[in-house]
Amino acid sequence: MGIFSGVCAAAITPHRAEGHEADVGAMLDLIDFLCKGGVDAICLLGSTGEFLNVPFADRIRLVHLGVKRSRVPILAGVSHSTLDGAVELASEAVGSGAAGLVVMPPYFFQYGQDDILEFYLRFREQVPRRIPVFLYNIPQFTNSIAIETATALLTTGLFAGIKDSSGNQQYFEQLLALKGQARFTLLCGNDRLARWARASGAEGIVSGCACAVPELLVALDRAPSNALESRLMEFIARIEQFPVPVGIKVAVGLRNLKTGPLAIPLNAAKCIVLEEFKTWFALWSKNVA
Repeated sequence: MGIFSGVCAAAITPHRAEGHEADVGAMLDLIDFLCKGGVDAICLLGSTGEFLNVPFADRIRLVHLGVKRSRVPILAGVSHSTLDGAVELASEAVGSGAAGLVVMPPYFFQYGQDDILEFYLRFREQVPRRIPVFLYNIPQFTNSIAIETATALLTTGLFAGIKDSSGNQQYFEQLLALKGQARFTLLCGNDRLARWARASGAEGIVSGCACAVPELLVALDRAPSNALESRLMEFIARIEQFPVPVGIKVAVGLRNLKTGPLAIPLNAAKCIVLEEFKTWFALWSKNVA
């Protein structure tokens, strides 16, 4: 099995109340919590980690200190709106000892598939070959990686694999079929599909839910059962009431960890729902797995 298999927790990024500065101490405590929870790896500064809200210097520092602290491999998110930015983040992460990199297509502006293909090939040229690089398909938040583009990239042998967070089962099935033609690691980044994806041949999952309830995701991955999956679906249904990653971040805070303020305040009606979620989670999480 590859270095990234099983359960990789997609970590939030804790912030201080002042100036939305990253809280390094709280991040290190979170890493300890996730390692104790039995995860196989940790992904820092992905979508759940709200990387685009984290200053460039803080991103570099968090990966550097996270690698030093973690007892499991660190998959570093190095996504950026520019190629140069992604390459610089990658260089720093490699120098810090990250076990792998995950990078989405450039975000905000719309790019064609030819542009996305070129972006990844140029990125790979400038990153040491020894470091595994994973494509990151998350069309909810940025340009999609069409299956034809993913195929063209993964069959080059230059990329370690792909993290698919689209939630599109048909797309994931096409990636599974592609594994018959190319050797790569397939990671599922959608918690609703986690059990199915693993049973279908995915090497691992990158789970936002695992940041809040690592014990549940680890138990489900090790010994799948309908009861455990039902508990996971309960949690997912609750957090889907809020923007990503609000529900996960609040749940992490209820596990006695510092998370800091939300990036965007919720409206009054959502605040009421959030208080209901807190009450529910406090009871539900007493027996996590």
